[in-house]
Amino acid sequence: MRYIFNIGLWLLFPAVASGAEAGTEHLDLTNQNAGYLSLGLFVAAYLLVIFEEKLHLHKSKPVLLAAGLIWILIAWAYSQHGFDHTAREAIRESFLEFSELFFFLLVAMTYINAMIERGIFEALRHWLITKGFSYRNLFWLTGTLAFFISPVADNLTTALIMCAVVMTVGGGQPKFIALSCINIVVAANAGGAFSPFGDITTLMVWQKGIIEFGVFLKLFVPSVVNYLVPALIMQFFVSQDKPAMLVDDGESCIKPGGVVIVVLFLLTIGTAVSFHNVLHLPPAIGMLTGLAYLKFYGFFLVRRYDRMVRFEGTSSKKPDGGNRFDVFSHIADAEWDTLFFFYGVIMAVGGLGFIGYLGMASEFMYGELGATTANVLVGFMSAIVDNIPVMYAVLTMHPEMPELQWLLVTLTAGVGGSMLSIGSAAGVALMGQARGKYTFFSHLKWTPAIMLGYFASIYTHLLING
Repeated sequence: MRYIFNIGLWLLFPAVASGAEAGTEHLDLTNQNAGYLSLGLFVAAYLLVIFEEKLHLHKSKPVLLAAGLIWILIAWAYSQHGFDHTAREAIRESFLEFSELFFFLLVAMTYINAMIERGIFEALRHWLITKGFSYRNLFWLTGTLAFFISPVADNLTTALIMCAVVMTVGGGQPKFIALSCINIVVAANAGGAFSPFGDITTLMVWQKGIIEFGVFLKLFVPSVVNYLVPALIMQFFVSQDKPAMLVDDGESCIKPGGVVIVVLFLLTIGTAVSFHNVLHLPPAIGMLTGLAYLKFYGFFLVRRYDRMVRFEGTSSKKPDGGNRFDVFSHIADAEWDTLFFFYGVIMAVGGLGFIGYLGMASEFMYGELGATTANVLVGFMSAIVDNIPVMYAVLTMHPEMPELQWLLVTLTAGVGGSMLSIGSAAGVALMGQARGKYTFFSHLKWTPAIMLGYFASIYTHLLING
């Protein structure tokens, strides 16, 4: 019965992970009211997250509340035993982990917002829709671009950009839009699996120092397989006709400074990697250093814009080909709901783990079933529940695994969400962007093909990296 309870706990509540041991006093609260209430709060909060699209309730709200209440229960339980400072010390480690993730993502989001405002992605979209490609050509182009852009940007932003192309050229072809959206989701998730900048789960593994930056490239071939297998199957159902040709007005969409900002972003990535690998400092410090590059260059763009305003007077035509560059507006436009969602998940999961639920799940998953089976199951859980709490649970468990298995769980957590439209942020976002054309059931129809790619990528990884 204990093993049945353990596996049920993992399958139903995969985000139950372990917080760090704080001090010498550690109570087992798993069989006390504080533990039961905390687990119930997290489950209730996550149910609200799952039904975000139906309830129109931002996902950060329930997990923020649950995190606060869980740590109140923990602090109260420990104070009853005379341990007044244990909970305070325990919460600091979870908060430090979130802080590093927060600043890393904030800088990355700021750069992406700056590139969007400068027209980098619009220029790519403009080029694609004016070249007269067939529907099948566009199916492959948008998927391939999603695969190679997501490792540098992120899978969510990449998917939204490619979907905009598909929606523009395939307005009268709902089947083409649905298939292309599925292809984009799979490609973006697969592309993000072999780069710390492509997916939050990969980033968390890298920031933990478990796998070095260059080692993730071992997942490149398995990620390609994960993308290609379903794409090769779906392509036969995409028309080879050409959409109506769109007129190229000959004007560049890129505003002054756009290309330089791309170079600065790549330099920032290099800085973060160097901080981590050479100086052994947190990557977030390198990213914040890279934010200074953008701030200084933004100062130059503002001065340039102001000079042109003075030179051209108060003409109705905007100088500089666009708006005045404002780096703080790009910071303000970051995905704050997503960032606060990460805070709530990390703090709530850390609290549940500190209560003591980790051993109950870890012993069965990695002790009885074995690492390979457990890590494959992680991918299926990522398709049902968001991959972030699933991966955070594994990281906090920190089971004794070789590099091969850590790469495997990074792969499965990253691409497992492609099996269902609700399994990844990219899929959920595209259901809103292509509402009525790309749906849960249109994606579900191709789940067997995506699952085939999932198992093929696992086999490929074990074959070439084992």
